[in-house]
Amino acid sequence: MKALRVLNNNVVLARDDKGQEVILTGRGIGFSSRQGKPVDPSLIVRVFVPADGRDPDHLSEVLALIDEEVLRAVVFALDEAGIEGRESTRPTLAIAVADHVAGALERARRGIVVEYPLQAEVQALYATEYAQARRLLAAINERVDGHLEEPEAIALAMHLVNAGFATGDLSFTYTMTGVIQQMLAVVRERHGLSVEQESMTAARFITHVRYLFVRIEQHRQLKGHESTIGQGIRRHYPEETRTAHQLATIVELRLGQRLSEDEVSYLALHVARMTTDPDANDV
Repeated sequence: MKALRVLNNNVVLARDDKGQEVILTGRGIGFSSRQGKPVDPSLIVRVFVPADGRDPDHLSEVLALIDEEVLRAVVFALDEAGIEGRESTRPTLAIAVADHVAGALERARRGIVVEYPLQAEVQALYATEYAQARRLLAAINERVDGHLEEPEAIALAMHLVNAGFATGDLSFTYTMTGVIQQMLAVVRERHGLSVEQESMTAARFITHVRYLFVRIEQHRQLKGHESTIGQGIRRHYPEETRTAHQLATIVELRLGQRLSEDEVSYLALHVARMTTDPDANDV
């Protein structure tokens, strides 16, 4: 890889062998790099490959503004926690996590305690990300000057969830969390269920809705016209389809997006699975 621009001692904008611009991080990598010259591969800790049309030059500038020790700790911690490998297409995740960690460390030094909302929701709805966040927090604490308390795992989990969306802030993720809770409440009420969020069918429903929100954010909903499969679902599950329409109304009111017929049909299918799950009903 050849250096295009040295941002600071730890961040270099470069061009890889495929001709694409990438962001390289590593202690001292900028100090030993020169524009137009090959970068010492032994100094590269992480290779960021900006995706979705994001500007590599701008992202590298943002990375360069983050405290060097915090950025280094986060980059290593993401790897140690099994969240990101050596090459990443999500530089915004490292930026968001490092920025949060820097602020959290400053608050901790000043004795400021922050209570994060949605703790129960995050632990239940995003169990995988929460487990990753706890590992990430432990790995960060091993590398920074200071200590972050366990509640910070909630905020880190939200950043991990948010990494799946095109947006760079957490507002959409917070909205999504509230919408999922509201949708589950509707299913419970309409079908007289005690839906435990840990149950397998509820977990599948939550996963389906999360990917639905990704499709909404990316404007890539399932077919706009009802498919044969969708028609079959509606025919076999009329009551669940009525519930799905109510869920679709919630999405439209909260996110301003009307769901396609197929999206409604697949929601109905997941509702039907929950209504037939023996673990989801009160005994």
